[in-house]
Amino acid sequence: MSVASKSTLLNSVQAAATQAGLVLVSATKGSNFHGEPTSVFAIGLPGAEAASRTLKLEITETFEFDKPDLLPTLTAHLAAEAKRLSNPRPECYVTLGGLPIAFGQFAWPAHQSTSGADTYIVHGEMQLADGGAHNLHAKLAAAVTLTFAEIVPAMEQPFAESFVYNAVRKTVDYGQLEFVKSGNRQPVPVTTRYYSRWQKRFLFTETTDAERLEFLLRKVYWLSGVLGESKPVWIADPRDAQYLNTTEADLLRMAGHEAGEGLMVLHGEFAAATPALLAGAAEYQAKLEAALNFTKPQFNESMRSGHANM
Repeated sequence: MSVASKSTLLNSVQAAATQAGLVLVSATKGSNFHGEPTSVFAIGLPGAEAASRTLKLEITETFEFDKPDLLPTLTAHLAAEAKRLSNPRPECYVTLGGLPIAFGQFAWPAHQSTSGADTYIVHGEMQLADGGAHNLHAKLAAAVTLTFAEIVPAMEQPFAESFVYNAVRKTVDYGQLEFVKSGNRQPVPVTTRYYSRWQKRFLFTETTDAERLEFLLRKVYWLSGVLGESKPVWIADPRDAQYLNTTEADLLRMAGHEAGEGLMVLHGEFAAATPALLAGAAEYQAKLEAALNFTKPQFNESMRSGHANM
């Protein structure tokens, strides 16, 4: 890649970061799964917080933001990341079933499968983030079909991260990812079933008001109360809205209702856990254990006794 092209990529990322209210901390060289060069950017909050609150953005070195919609999409991605960086644990999310999880070690950009399958692969890890020292985790291999990949501008981090993370959460909801102390990579299929061509949007989970409300309570309990010392977490996260098939405005509306009930304190688009919410610790722990048990393979005892129908 020419020096001019590298400079163009750097300038594009720096411009998007600035518009999103972030600062570019560093830019280094990296490589993808096939050893091809990438550019690795550390981007953080402005001021004294920048050094300790950064996100990693890795993009193919030859990638160019030469289409009208590419740079605005990058800017929107970084604007959302700026608000997540204000969370106590920016890498943490919750599932609909009530599992607090942390994403990490995702190897962007996606690479085409070397096994002959028509897929793009992204490797990463997911930790059970309940504050314990158990090291329960899942090594992941998200497999994005070529048909699905055609929906997004590129299989680069700014354009693909949200739907890959939500596909992982949805696969956990299906009970198809197990949390273990060691083990091989587990597959996460990312197919067009998560996208409506008619509505031109991603569709992961049809949820009711009651389910979305319970999701918010679990999010604030775990990410603010347990992991964040009751510091505020971002409620109007578009990544959660996509996962729940709703809007950021609807999530804020529901949070406002719970604030009125004394279960959380609103700070603009953020909410913090209250003692009243933390008083439900036994209930949230029981829901976590039930959701975790759902992900474990279940042995059919009737087969052990030879009673299976063959």
